[in-house]
Amino acid sequence: MRRDSAQNSGQTSLPGLSVSSRTRVQAGTLPKPTIWTEPGSVIPWGTPVTIWCQGSLKAQEYLLHKEGKLWPWERQPALEPKDKAKFSIMYMTEQYAGRYCCYYRRATDQSHYSDPLELVVTGFHGKPNLSALPSPVVPSGGNVTLHCGSQTGFHRFVLMKEGEGQPSWTQDSQRAPSEVFQGLFPVGPVDPSLKWSFRCYGYYSNTLQVWSLSSDPLELLVSASDPKDYTVENLIRMGMATVMLVVLGILLFESWYSQRRTQDAASR
Repeated sequence: MRRDSAQNSGQTSLPGLSVSSRTRVQAGTLPKPTIWTEPGSVIPWGTPVTIWCQGSLKAQEYLLHKEGKLWPWERQPALEPKDKAKFSIMYMTEQYAGRYCCYYRRATDQSHYSDPLELVVTGFHGKPNLSALPSPVVPSGGNVTLHCGSQTGFHRFVLMKEGEGQPSWTQDSQRAPSEVFQGLFPVGPVDPSLKWSFRCYGYYSNTLQVWSLSSDPLELLVSASDPKDYTVENLIRMGMATVMLVVLGILLFESWYSQRRTQDAASR
């Protein structure tokens, strides 16, 4: 991905607007485009990512703007059928982490900016540990607390559910008595028909889009029924069975004793 130079002659200095002074562009008159990334917005360091911008079928040029930059980060001609453009990052690094938006041009008209897109790079700090409290075995419809902890003094922790491209939960870091920095994430109620697999990350507040390595994945095991404690019920059943056996024993003894008396009487 290249960056347009701010030294282009005859260009206006409005953020996100880079056109010749001989061309009058009416800003923000066309509908805003849609921006998204493939394969996602949380990208491991060194892997490729593509930013897509989709707008009008008659768009001529698409421009990508990165927050904090005066000039468009990159521009691309519209791909057939002229409704979108792609911006490729071949090697994701902290240089590309940040917030982006895009817009497009058609003749002398320009669209509104898209909604912002946050692009995150991971792999810059040691991985935290992810565990479930009290256990990764959760009854259907139950709740569990996921614990993301690290010896590194991260300011915030992020929990992501596998299969979702955006962070699921974010928590401020808390310092535990064991000197571990942690984030606690309540999860639930859980549905056994869904997959409940998670990873977590840590980051510092001055580098919001530069995260740690991913924790090892943690998958919750959801039981189909509520595993209740049947100890009392079982004791009651055992007690009732014992009483029935005692009663049956008494009846059998009385029957035997009655037959014995009858036999003794007949023998006399």
